[in-house]
Amino acid sequence: MLDAATGLQAPAEGFSARPYLDRLAKPPVWTIGEGSTRDPSGRPVTVNTPPIDRATARLWARTELLAALNLVRLAVSVPMTVGEEAALVDLAFNVGPGAVSGSTLLRLLNAGDVLGAAAQFEAWDHAGGRVVAGLLHRRRADEAEFLQPDFNPAPPGQAVAQGELT
Repeated sequence: MLDAATGLQAPAEGFSARPYLDRLAKPPVWTIGEGSTRDPSGRPVTVNTPPIDRATARLWARTELLAALNLVRLAVSVPMTVGEEAALVDLAFNVGPGAVSGSTLLRLLNAGDVLGAAAQFEAWDHAGGRVVAGLLHRRRADEAEFLQPDFNPAPPGQAVAQGELT
């Protein structure tokens, strides 16, 4: 499942070996690699974070994706397809777990309204009060993945361990 989420996250984030200030985030946040805001030990990225290579960026991103996956699995009370789970993990990685956990999207999914939940992805295409083309493209990719007709047998509420990163 993390591979499906990575397929959404990595192309949307791109790669930066050096920290940069993501000014679209509110508040702005230091980011590195493939969109990581924390290193694997949980320390926030800062202007002083040393440059990283692509392999390190992938590890850092997968660590944050695992955290997002655990949040999604604990917040969703209905069985999910792999596509639903991957799209929600990408959204949580991108906008933050707190935003997803209190969202209309999550409420609709937990109520069994899959199509209503899918329609909510485009609500997350704004930054700074305006639609951002890159976010709109990412949310459309999330929505398309969310609507894929596959099945993930993992029951709701099942967290994953670090060993599932591979």
